[in-house]
Parts: sequence; structure tokens; C-alpha cells
Amino acid sequence: MHRNIRNLTFRLLALAAFFALAMVSAVQAMESEDCLMCHGDADMVGDALAIDEAKFAATLHGEMGCTSCHMGVSDSHPDDGVALDKVSCSDCHFDVEQEYNAGIHSGMAGCNDCHDPHAALAPTEVSGYDMNAMCANCHMISNTIDSHERWLPQAGLHIEAVPCITCHTGSEDVVITWYLVKQKKAYGDFVLVTPEELSRLAGDSDIFSLIDTDGSGKVSLEELKAFNSSREYRDLHLVGMMTPEEVSHDFQILDNRWDCTFCHASGPQARQVSYVAFPQDDGTIARLGVEKGAVLDALNGTPNFYMMGATRNKTMNIIGALIIAGGLVMPIGHGTMRFLTRKNRQGGGH
Repeated sequence: MHRNIRNLTFRLLALAAFFALAMVSAVQAMESEDCLMCHGDADMVGDALAIDEAKFAATLHGEMGCTSCHMGVSDSHPDDGVALDKVSCSDCHFDVEQEYNAGIHSGMAGCNDCHDPHAALAPTEVSGYDMNAMCANCHMISNTIDSHERWLPQAGLHIEAVPCITCHTGSEDVVITWYLVKQKKAYGDFVLVTPEELSRLAGDSDIFSLIDTDGSGKVSLEELKAFNSSREYRDLHLVGMMTPEEVSHDFQILDNRWDCTFCHASGPQARQVSYVAFPQDDGTIARLGVEKGAVLDALNGTPNFYMMGATRNKTMNIIGALIIAGGLVMPIGHGTMRFLTRKNRQGGGH
């Protein structure tokens, strides 16, 4: 009997503990929702404290919840009048802070000067243009072009095609990412296509089907060529940027980036991993892998991206060879005829 009582007591305690944990989890799940009831409305809290719910939900910070960083907030906030302690990013990102402090930016800017903690995304979820927009908050594009033109040919084109962190940090695994833009004419004269615009073009289908027509989840060279030559999408262009997969925060002036071969390496292996980026409603980008060889095919595969030393095109190679051959016909032919008829000309001279 005593054993039955002990078993019953143990079961009741275990059941109570389970419900207690469930209640705690429910409270934790509701905390972010409670916060966003106010902070999701700029009219209530002001622009400085307003949070875009969709963008926040797409981040790892959003999955962790508000109180993971703002641990001092009470149930009666803000009526309790207690100011929240400033959040230190290094509590979680200690290695990033150490890396950043070793670079030339150390002491010049804090994490929040470049990153919105309520919209912080992984490098593969951020476009190269958004990466450069962070830098442009302090480094004006015009000044950046002027300073690079002192040594870098076509500085504007380089800055358009390469995020700053690709050259000014030790970021690794550089790939070519293609972005959908409108009215590409000159440096800065383009607009990234919005998710809404892509949705209108796709109709009832998902936006990936605009290029990935067979729904395989990978863009083939034939699909890429079909998109680039389509009259239906003649106002859209794919523009490539050399974006890193693994980002470093150690900002430096790196010697090897002065070497043109860092990007313009010859041969078919140079920068051959590429993706097409599709903007999402939550501010992220989703990517589809492209069949190897797109970077090489400058005429049909990637007409808006040319990387000397790594880009090739069979058709252009043949045309170039024919032009060279045609140019040699006249001097070689003329010289040959003169050689073969030299005796006749000599006899006619007597």
C-alpha cells in the first residue's frame, strides 16, 4: 500500500512538473508576441523602437525570442519605469567581437552601426547590395570610387560587382550571386526587383518558376539562356556579384586583394559556383543553385557579367578565330602569290 502511495505521489509530482514546464514554455512563447503588440506598431513606440515583425521572425534572434537578449524586462514593462540594460552582442558573439577588434574598424563603430539586431541575417540571406549599403552609411560611394580609381581600373564597375567585405576582410568561399534588376544601364542605374513584382510576373506559380521552369530546384544553362532571351522578361536582367559564403569581421587592407589573379584567375575553375537570388517578403533572399558553366558563358548564360580571365564563350572564340584568319589571308595570300610569280616578274624586267 505504501508502495502504491509512493508511486502515485511520484506520478503526481512528475505530472505537475510537466505542466509547470509546459506553462513556462507557453509564457516564453508569448513573451515575444506581447513585446510586438507594442513594438510592432511605430505609432505606439516611435520609429526608433519599432520592429518589423516579418523581418524579425526571419532571423535567428526572432527564433530565440525577445527575452533571450532583453532578460531584464519585467511583466509590468514599461509601466514599472525600469530602463532596460544595454544588450552586449559579445555575450553570444564573443569570437566575432575579437575578430572585429583586430581590424581597422575597431573603436570606430559598434555592432548596431552596421547591423539591425532585429533584422540580422546569415550572409547567404543578404544581398551583396545590402552588404554594401551598410558600408555606405559611413563611406560615400562617390568617395570610395575616387579613392579606388587611383590604382584600380574601372573602379565603379568593380565596386558594383564586389561587396566591400569580399576584398576588405578575410571572408572566404566567394561565389557568383545573380540578382534580378530592372533597367540596368550604368553604375548605380538599376533597381532591384521586388518580391511583389516577381509575384505579379509569376502569377499563380512561385517566383522561382520564372527561371527554374521545370521546378527542379536548380537552374540549368538552358533555363538561364531561355530567361535571358525571353521577350516576356526583356526588362529584367541578371547582374552578378562576387559574394562570400563565410563572412569575416576582421576589416583590413589585404595585400592579396591587390593581385588581379585573386578574382581574374584563368581557367574554367575560376568562380564557377553561382546562384540566382530571389528576394522574399520578409527581407531575406532565397537562392537556387546554377549549373556549373554559367560564368563561362558570357554571351548566353550571363550577358550582364564579364570577368576577364575567367569568362569564355565558344561562339565568340570561333568568331574571333575567323576574324584573325580573315585578317591573315590578305598578307599571306599576297606574299605567296608574289613568291610563286617571282620568275615571271623577273623575266618581264629584262
